[in-house]
Amino acid sequence: MAFVTLHRGPLVESRHRVHVAVCDSHGELRAFAGDPGLVTYMRSAAKPFQALAIVREGVPDRYGMTAEELAICCGSHSGEPQHLEVVRSILARAGVPESALACGAQRPLAEAVAEEMVRRGEDPKPIHNNCSGKHAGMLALAQWRGWDLDGYQEAGHPVQERMKCEVAEWTGVEPEQIAGGGDGCGVVTFGVPLWSMARGYAALARAAMERDVAPYMVVEAMTRHPFMVAGTGRLCTRLMQAGSGSVFVKVGAEGVYCAGDPARGVGVAVKVEDGGRRAAEVALLRVLHLLGVPADVVGEAFREDLRPTIRDTRGEAVGYLEGEFELRSGSGVN
Repeated sequence: MAFVTLHRGPLVESRHRVHVAVCDSHGELRAFAGDPGLVTYMRSAAKPFQALAIVREGVPDRYGMTAEELAICCGSHSGEPQHLEVVRSILARAGVPESALACGAQRPLAEAVAEEMVRRGEDPKPIHNNCSGKHAGMLALAQWRGWDLDGYQEAGHPVQERMKCEVAEWTGVEPEQIAGGGDGCGVVTFGVPLWSMARGYAALARAAMERDVAPYMVVEAMTRHPFMVAGTGRLCTRLMQAGSGSVFVKVGAEGVYCAGDPARGVGVAVKVEDGGRRAAEVALLRVLHLLGVPADVVGEAFREDLRPTIRDTRGEAVGYLEGEFELRSGSGVN
């Protein structure tokens, strides 16, 4: 079994059970921990593939989208002013009103921004939702294809069917075999085996490395503009800033984290069984470390993230979290 464990004093206080799959672009399982066949939802880790659908349908060419705008379509942003500006720019290019966003209002993930809004007496709007970039891209796709903007987020709408087809292509799971659920922002989320997620990220990484136009655009946008993928101080942004294109990563809700390594053509998918985000970040870094991802990516700057200190209300260290697992060699599952 694989765990991220919380140590406090002489005791193990908590354990988060972890599942990991590392695959190549052919679907060969290279390494794993726990159950790599676990079927779970991709949640926001699907966003790079949803953005691929937007690119392959010609939306960036039609509306002159920038790389920053494409990056935020892949992102779960923090609601900082720069994020809102870029989302609004996508909508303006496509001629879609902000009122069309169906992601629901959400308090910004950036605590400083959220607190400032409270001081001003301002209520959160859908534009502040961490998924508003993805939704803006979906609306731009619907606008370009002449599909109804109303209900673009619902299962069965052409936008969501197009997204499912893209996920199916890259994960290798037939569309009718993909479990469909409701994501946190109102769109469809996709349930596939963990190793299929890893395969998808590996295939995307390899295609980007080979300069296949759409995958290259998506991965290049994420790695050149990592702030748009997350925000100030967040792990997705920090890892891609440190990696300078050597790795792209995307968090998903409920303990999901995925990564692609273009040079090696491998993909990683992590699922923390209890959904704990604190464990997902530790687990991902542990996997990258075990895979020998260059030290400038998971080195000194991420020492505290690999083994986060638990502090009391006085700021004193009282424990730590640590990934306590190794990777077993895979035997292929394609």
